Amino acid sequence: MLKFVFMVLLMTLCSNSWLSVQLSLFLGSLLFSVLCLSGFGEFQYGWSLGVDWIGYLLILLSFWILALALGASEGVKRGFTFSGVFLIVNLFLLLSLILTFSCLDYLLFYICFESSLVPTMILILGWGYQPERLQAGVYMLFYTLFGSLPLLISFLSLYNLGGTMVMSLSECPELEFSLSLIWYVASVVAFVVKLPMYLVHLWLPKAHVEAPVAGSMILAGVLLKLGGYGLIRVCPLFSKVGVSLSWVWISLGLVGGIIVSLICLRQGDMKSLIAYSSVAHMGLVLCGLMLCSWWGVCGAVAVMVGHGLCSSGLFCLANVSYERLGSRSLFISKGLLSFMPTLCLWWFALSVGNMAAPPTLNLLGEVSLIVGVISWSSWAGLGVIFLSFLSAAYTLYLFSLSQHGKYFSSVFSCCSGEVREYLVLMLHWLPLNILILVGYMFVT
Repeated sequence: MLKFVFMVLLMTLCSNSWLSVQLSLFLGSLLFSVLCLSGFGEFQYGWSLGVDWIGYLLILLSFWILALALGASEGVKRGFTFSGVFLIVNLFLLLSLILTFSCLDYLLFYICFESSLVPTMILILGWGYQPERLQAGVYMLFYTLFGSLPLLISFLSLYNLGGTMVMSLSECPELEFSLSLIWYVASVVAFVVKLPMYLVHLWLPKAHVEAPVAGSMILAGVLLKLGGYGLIRVCPLFSKVGVSLSWVWISLGLVGGIIVSLICLRQGDMKSLIAYSSVAHMGLVLCGLMLCSWWGVCGAVAVMVGHGLCSSGLFCLANVSYERLGSRSLFISKGLLSFMPTLCLWWFALSVGNMAAPPTLNLLGEVSLIVGVISWSSWAGLGVIFLSFLSAAYTLYLFSLSQHGKYFSSVFSCCSGEVREYLVLMLHWLPLNILILVGYMFVT
């Protein structure tokens, strides 16, 4: 892992060249995939760093999404608005993500987990679109800090009682149920805020709407996966309490996902609708992680990777139309099929992926999650049915309202897309549909 950490640090030295950084990121993803696939398993590299198959997938996703996010941020590059600083901030965000997904020590994991907040806030405050980005940054900061302090106290208590913070050696001592419950909630709350779970999700739409396109793509593609990854690492410590309280989380995930899906159907902002759809998808991921079953965990990881590629591509598409029309409103920028017809195919392809249609990776993940939830309770299957139906409903709402209808813009002719934009969209869509061919990585 250290060679990739130093590789990212060396990329900051060539922050004047966007092409060099992008090619280095693609090269890093290629080298990382070859290294791990040559002997797939669990690797420990020293300095409390290591990677298993979940960390491997998420680190690879981080490299890939960040390279595509830089490709979509042509506005920052052409505008000369501190483009070198923009690259450095993104690279430090990637560094914090790599360290988070490869930590084998709980305290180091906590430090790296929280350090990703700083570059994200700088992206939102420095390169956001509107003055409301200050409010979005404050929302994000306080929601994260609210959940992070109990998590730190939990890890320090674990060291005090167990004598170690190494993930493979730590275990929660036997305590009374009430104390175990308090400890469990304190440990989980930081991750469900970052996921985010319904009821603690209000920071996400604000952050997405105000963030630049690179911030939105990284936030949806990778940062939301920090919550799921943290739950995978922490929940085994509290297996008894977790099993007894699984009905609470599964209920919140299903009911919250249905409510948020209904909220999606009344959104008028493209980015806001895509952001709320992320909350609905993460509700299903929460159900899978709290099932405490192999089907649930494998399905949750598959959905996290698939959603990272699909949602990031949708934010890129929303930015393409925003750069040409100057508005993200679905009521102003409708009828895109009339003057950007070639982009309609990409809207359709990524919308199909968002509703988990074949042959996307989301289909494999949602089938695994549905099997896991129904095997846990047949009544919970009813909630999954409504969630899947509403997922298709708000995705079709987004596609039909944006592509069809009479447009009210004064633009009668515009560029239907650049080669760079088509390349970025292709590199979102291709892994999303090819990874299902190596589905054994997610279910073994």
